[in-house]
Amino acid sequence: MRKLTLAATILGSMLAFSAYGEEMTGVISDSHCGAAHAEASAAAEKCVAKCVKGGSAPVFVSEGKVYKIDADSKSKVMSHLGHKVTINGSVEGDTVKIDSVKMAS
Repeated sequence: MRKLTLAATILGSMLAFSAYGEEMTGVISDSHCGAAHAEASAAAEKCVAKCVKGGSAPVFVSEGKVYKIDADSKSKVMSHLGHKVTINGSVEGDTVKIDSVKMAS
């Protein structure tokens, strides 16, 4: 009985932790330039803003990987184009669903 209680407690803790999502740091780029903007800069801000205005989708670049941003999350990153940010969210395949975004230091 003790083993069953311990297993249930561990499983419950794991499920509760996964509900909070994942924290990742990276740069908001665009689908045209992708990982070319893996570092934030004034030039990256201008380029990403221009590409997004021209129809390119915003993407999140972290540790060399380019993640699509789900449709419901795109509005959350529009004020961070070309910036280094920390996001909280969940990743499914190559798409990230963002719960919150803030400037990274």
